[in-house]
Amino acid sequence: MSARPASPASDDPRAAFHGRVTAAVGDLRLRHAVEDATNRLDTARQREMDLLPGADALRDRARQIRAHTIGMLDRYLVQFADAAERHGAHVFWADTAADANRYVTDLARARGVRLAVKSKSMVSEELELNQALEAAGVRVVETDLGEFVVQLSGDHPSHIIAPIVHRTRDEVADLFQQKLNASDDEVSDIPAITAFARRTLRQEFLAADMGISGANFAVAETGSLSIVTNEGNGRLTTSAPRLHVALVGIERVVPRVEDLGVMLQLLARSATGQKLSVYTNIITGPRRRSSSDAPAQVGAEPDGPDELHVVLVDNGRSRILGGELAEILYCIRCGACLNACPVYRTIGGHAYGSVYPGPVGSVLTPALHRIEDWSELPHASSLCGKCREVCPVRIDIPRLLLSLRADRRSVALAPRWLRTAMGLYASAAERPWLFRTGGRLASLGTRLLARNGWIKRLPGPVSAWTDHRDFPVVARRSFTDLWRQRGRSQ
Repeated sequence: MSARPASPASDDPRAAFHGRVTAAVGDLRLRHAVEDATNRLDTARQREMDLLPGADALRDRARQIRAHTIGMLDRYLVQFADAAERHGAHVFWADTAADANRYVTDLARARGVRLAVKSKSMVSEELELNQALEAAGVRVVETDLGEFVVQLSGDHPSHIIAPIVHRTRDEVADLFQQKLNASDDEVSDIPAITAFARRTLRQEFLAADMGISGANFAVAETGSLSIVTNEGNGRLTTSAPRLHVALVGIERVVPRVEDLGVMLQLLARSATGQKLSVYTNIITGPRRRSSSDAPAQVGAEPDGPDELHVVLVDNGRSRILGGELAEILYCIRCGACLNACPVYRTIGGHAYGSVYPGPVGSVLTPALHRIEDWSELPHASSLCGKCREVCPVRIDIPRLLLSLRADRRSVALAPRWLRTAMGLYASAAERPWLFRTGGRLASLGTRLLARNGWIKRLPGPVSAWTDHRDFPVVARRSFTDLWRQRGRSQ
């Protein structure tokens, strides 16, 4: 299965986005599935954060670590690469998706790879690595249960940490019966479905030539990779095949092991409401092998890959550094903002059209790619601030969304009527007398259109509002008038 496209399929990104949103809003099954799953995750996050001693101080510390690291990213990346190579890893710096894909496919050809197993990796989705490997004759098997379902169905992930949040258990059972000839007993409940998937994937792990993973964090101090999962597939992917390739976004570095400890305390709690994920792995280099003249060498390891290749992926990230949007690189990919966002909970992940959905994706996708192709995403938010409230590193996502909305390239793509209206509003806002006059005219006009204090249908392009809700009448007296009256009466 190919990954989610990195750009909209339609020639008109605005129309494509609104089409996806309209379809999602009208899909009641999807809305119920997403609402149930995100509510469960968000509730679990809140429970565990309430139980964490000094949670606010820990979040403040995590933000400091991320800000410091991103501010000195060049230094820590070099430190990580040097340390990783000292421990036997190969490090490749990939400026673009094409560079990363070319390196991995060339490596697969050179080592005669025919089968690659993958642990969950959003970066690989971003790069469209599956497509590149399949074009090179390598069969790729996703081994995370959610990603396995996505691949089997020809679908794509709709959530950063829960790829099939948009699917129900019955849908997965039907899929396994159709595609894998599972019996009724083998898909009778969730444990049976999981056991069936485990048996199916076990042979793939044993036969694979290459294991591909992402990394939640890369530790500059030691050259180690930390990979956090709730399934054993991550460990099998990184240890059973003779080759391990880790794809790491350059922003995923932490300076020290001590800093990693801070991040791990927040990651699982924010993502799934666990104190710690079931499998928290720290990998430092490939397996240590005994030499021919010292077969009993201390520290020699019988298991693990013969080679570890770390691909440090830029793909637009360095362009964000030092700019107004650099704060989005603090993100630790927990998905908490998705689970809390009222917009994501209504439309799900696919409507965004991006590998990275939800509030974080509405900033990251336009920042990484052409904002002209993704100008609608920053507007897919109510700016309620819930995303900022739940973010473990306190990223001010509403501020970043407003920054993207104000970008001149985004503004230039807005409809002419909207640009004209906003220009008139700005002109009035700069002239108090004109603003007051406009308010009075708006009050009079809306009362003429209203019935029982509400407008059922607005004219022209603003009719989109009354397609779904009534519009309130503008008050007869402004807040300023009421405030002045209050001052006079005191």
